[in-house]
Amino acid sequence: MRRLILITLLALALPLSASARNLQPLVSVDWLAGHLGDDDLVVLDVRSAIDGSDRGDFEAGHIPGAVYSNYTTAGWRVDRNGVPGVLPPKEELARLIGSLGIDNDKDVVIVPAGVGSTDFGSAARVYWTFKVLGHDRVAILNGGYRAWVEAGQPVATGWNEAEPAHFEADFRPELIASARDVETARHNDGQLIDNRPADQFLGRDKHPASRAPGTIPGALNLEESRLTREGTAFLVDGDTIRALMDDAGVDRNRQAISFCNTGHWAALGWFAMSEIAGYENLSMYDGSMVEWTQDENRPLQTERRGLAGLLDRLFN
Repeated sequence: MRRLILITLLALALPLSASARNLQPLVSVDWLAGHLGDDDLVVLDVRSAIDGSDRGDFEAGHIPGAVYSNYTTAGWRVDRNGVPGVLPPKEELARLIGSLGIDNDKDVVIVPAGVGSTDFGSAARVYWTFKVLGHDRVAILNGGYRAWVEAGQPVATGWNEAEPAHFEADFRPELIASARDVETARHNDGQLIDNRPADQFLGRDKHPASRAPGTIPGALNLEESRLTREGTAFLVDGDTIRALMDDAGVDRNRQAISFCNTGHWAALGWFAMSEIAGYENLSMYDGSMVEWTQDENRPLQTERRGLAGLLDRLFN
């Protein structure tokens, strides 16, 4: 009888311990080290050409037990109608996620390389994809794989073949914005937040796939590079993010859409503002400026130069 009671108590305790894990959007190396090997936790390494890595680098060294999915080639993003890097159909993403051994009951910790803000953006884009598909049990390793190594944590080599699982997508359209949504926001008191470098925001430079330089009229500029500590993939803290938002003129009480060139830098902007700074009602424009500039009838705003620019800087 005592044995039966003990078994029953242990069975009841298992789901409680899982829920007590309290997975936050951003987890530390120490947190992950303490939970490594948990049955319902999947460590997902997304290193790619963006950070100069590939499968060979994963096999040469990775967090023990991690599975690998190349951010740029595995199918997280596709080219559609001349626009690179947009969200694939939810059915394709569900198959990709399931092939990595991830079902709807798994916690997922996404691991970027850790070399800078742009590769943090890889993890943020995958994180956003999980959220769009209705999966909240997801986090990013702060500092990425580099932070894991520099902390002296154990490293494994070789390949980990995931046992396929079934992942059911529950699409959340409120997290993804279209060009029409952007146009509506422009005319209905919505905010547009451009997460590109200032030179691109001002129209001094542009993405090679964009038809023309500039930004969407009325947009605010919050550069993605300011959201991580320089030269690392450590996100700045929530207070700093909120201060950066205030400096950019972001009103956290209004609905907003973040964008960049192809929805990569904007994913970092979305993650920092929404998941860390607590900005509600924030979506991301997947096609971003590459899609926006395809239509010559869509307006663009560039830096005012000469006397007009001087007067604008003096009096505004």
